[in-house]
Amino acid sequence: MLGLYFIIPGITKITGWSGTVEYMAAHGVPLIPLLLVITIILQVGGGAALAAGYRSQLTAFVLAGLTLVISLFMHDFWNMTEGVQQAHETQNFVKNLAIMAGLLYVAGASADGVPATRAPT
Repeated sequence: MLGLYFIIPGITKITGWSGTVEYMAAHGVPLIPLLLVITIILQVGGGAALAAGYRSQLTAFVLAGLTLVISLFMHDFWNMTEGVQQAHETQNFVKNLAIMAGLLYVAGASADGVPATRAPT
């Protein structure tokens, strides 16, 4: 399910490219075309890899980082006046924190669900 959470928005960014560019510009995101392509690749590719169980730990860690960056730029509720929009962005920010927690849990666990440990040297 965590993988699907990234695949769908990644595809939506492709099909709604111009709207996504406008939304990113409204939030002051720099280098929009480059960062949007990188985001799409990470969301669709990383989401698919996570859903398939391919390199789950690394993929989950990268997606957690992506989620943090997206949250800071796109859900900046602290820059908004009180109202429905601020409440909506606050909810999205907190939701993303929960998703990050789930991703970090996956990143810290091995494929068999046992916490990853360092091999003895």
